[in-house]
Amino acid sequence: MKVGRRKFLSAGSAALVGLSLKTDRAIAGSFVNDSFQMGHMLRDRASFPPAKRVEKFPVTIVGGGIAGLSAAWRLRKRGFTDFVVLEMNPQAGGNARSGENEITAYPWAAHYVPVPGPKAEYVRELFEDLGVLKNGQWEERYLCFAPQERLFLYGRWQDSIEPAVGLTQKGREQFQRLEDLFAKFRATGEFTIPLELGRTSKFQDLDRLSFSDWLQQQGCDSRLVNWYMNYACRDDYGALAKDTSAWAGIHYFSSREVEEKGPLTWPEGNGWITRRLLERVGENVRTNEMVHRIAETKRGFSVFSGDTEFQSEFLIFAAPSFLAPYLMEGFPRLHDFVYSPWLTANLTLERFPDSRGAEPTWDTVFLDSPTLGYVDDTHQSLRTHLDRTVWTFYWSLVDGTPAQNRQLLLEKDWSYWKDAILHDLERVHSDIRQCVSRIDVMRMGHAMIRPAVGSVFSEERLRLAHPRRDSRLLFANSDLSSISIFEEAQYHGVLAAQTVLERLHEHR
Repeated sequence: MKVGRRKFLSAGSAALVGLSLKTDRAIAGSFVNDSFQMGHMLRDRASFPPAKRVEKFPVTIVGGGIAGLSAAWRLRKRGFTDFVVLEMNPQAGGNARSGENEITAYPWAAHYVPVPGPKAEYVRELFEDLGVLKNGQWEERYLCFAPQERLFLYGRWQDSIEPAVGLTQKGREQFQRLEDLFAKFRATGEFTIPLELGRTSKFQDLDRLSFSDWLQQQGCDSRLVNWYMNYACRDDYGALAKDTSAWAGIHYFSSREVEEKGPLTWPEGNGWITRRLLERVGENVRTNEMVHRIAETKRGFSVFSGDTEFQSEFLIFAAPSFLAPYLMEGFPRLHDFVYSPWLTANLTLERFPDSRGAEPTWDTVFLDSPTLGYVDDTHQSLRTHLDRTVWTFYWSLVDGTPAQNRQLLLEKDWSYWKDAILHDLERVHSDIRQCVSRIDVMRMGHAMIRPAVGSVFSEERLRLAHPRRDSRLLFANSDLSSISIFEEAQYHGVLAAQTVLERLHEHR
């Protein structure tokens, strides 16, 4: 079924697309990092040639995103090097991949890590290894420089993204009511990062309710309050509040300290972390290795990629969990794992556009835009003068079903998305078309797990996160937590590696 524009577009985004305006500057660009063709081969059960050779490792890690690289980091740090990481893309890192041009490095997706709290021990340990945390102090050059965030609304700018301009007394009271409620939830210790350190059944009923329904129960009917709550869900979960578990919506606001320092960021976003990890584990990583079949054996698993069969005692499945039924014979299809489609783009600007008097900032958001805005990738630069820059633009497709939006991503050509992006930007930056020389677009049909109603405490999810004691298969992806953030991916990767090391020791 084709997805028509009218069916897809909400009133807020209808004005953005279907444009083919002439510009004063020719804009180059293309789709980049496309991998859906490989995914469709698995989906369609394509046939692959038989293996011609065998390689043996005690441990094979499928997936070279942050979870897989974190598992590799833990194995090597414990002195274990006899393993292989198989990554289907040319570049490891998953959502923490990055690129670079003559102006700056830039992220392709994840672009920051909030300063981790004391419970995120694995992340803090990693950042000590990488020199980001020294003697209990965060390296200043990796903390986001000021000004950090701005929101354009009602014809003017304001600092921070939580709306203040145009807020009525009723809206202020509702924001305060929510702040008080989130503080109470925070004080319970149930809403933690990583989730596994706090999540119990105490507030399980909240998972059976949507975040929008919960907000309505709290009497939140302010337009700006509800815009901000929806923005938070779109930004972290790729979903609207009505499609998000109330437990997850509350977690967004109750899992971190109110006055936290940071965030930690780099010109290439979390690609900086990927590069540092690869310096430590790169010799174990093989890219362009698309796994097309996994078979359980008496001694463990055989993993088939290209013309090679990798035989292992233990398998760490660090790829998105929804792929398991397509790779493992007899593995049941997953029902509680919903993934959100995203589009990101990197815009090369030959000069800074008119910003209505505001100085450049790191993160820029527009009220009522269907997009999430952009980050300026030269914001962390120590250079004293910049004529050119690169903006990384984010768009989580939330109107309609994920399947419809995945279809839309593939149906529309590069020019369609280029004009949609530019039209969104020129509502504030009127001369943006005269500034941009290149727009490269990345499409991610299954970009991140969505904490849909009922998914946080899903029995299916918990079974994958807590395998049997005798299992040689360990899952390790942020989707085991139902939210897709760096800390969760890293936690599950490290935990899987530690479990494998313990079981290898037991077996020997």
